[in-house]
Amino acid sequence: MDFELLTTLAIIHSLALMSPGPDFALTVKVATQQNRQVALAAALGISVGILILTSLSLTGVSLLIHSSTILFTLVQLMGASYLAWIGVHALKAAFSSLSLNNSSKKKAISIIVLSPLQAFRQGLLTNLLNPKALIFFITLFSTLITPEVDLKTQLASVILLFSLSLLWFSLLSLFLSKAHIQLRLKHMTPMINLVTGIIFLSIALGIIVEVLIPFMT
Repeated sequence: MDFELLTTLAIIHSLALMSPGPDFALTVKVATQQNRQVALAAALGISVGILILTSLSLTGVSLLIHSSTILFTLVQLMGASYLAWIGVHALKAAFSSLSLNNSSKKKAISIIVLSPLQAFRQGLLTNLLNPKALIFFITLFSTLITPEVDLKTQLASVILLFSLSLLWFSLLSLFLSKAHIQLRLKHMTPMINLVTGIIFLSIALGIIVEVLIPFMT
């Protein structure tokens, strides 16, 4: 087993996990507004999405999708639509909360309560339908996991990236779902929703622009 290769993969993936993106934004949103069980379910969903994408990249299915203009365009449009949907709902929640705060009658901020299954599905689809995540893992695996790499190392790399993802998002969820943390961040709920909405819509818009560029040139 190539431990040097696994260490390199771990470092690159860990840096990617900690960078701002839809997975991070969704985890913060869910963990600060839902109970711990729901937050952990979202973290598991994101990690399973990463597991699926890394498995597809390892087997070459992702490369096949990316090399097919029709298939990849379909994936891009599906991903952009879903990310935009999440973004719009987050912005609606943010503006609704802000309008309530600015009105003469102060009301409690309304938050839609998710079930663990709903949170898991949101986490799974947020990662799985993100074309940028697909490209990231294709690039990562095609660069580092060459045909010469033995099967044990290949399988270990998939398990490693899944484990790191689950560990990171679970720790983040456990911390942010603490009662006193949620209480401190409660007044920031509209801002968290606003930032989440902007992140998701920006990524969705970027994907749509990438799809349209070939038709504009």
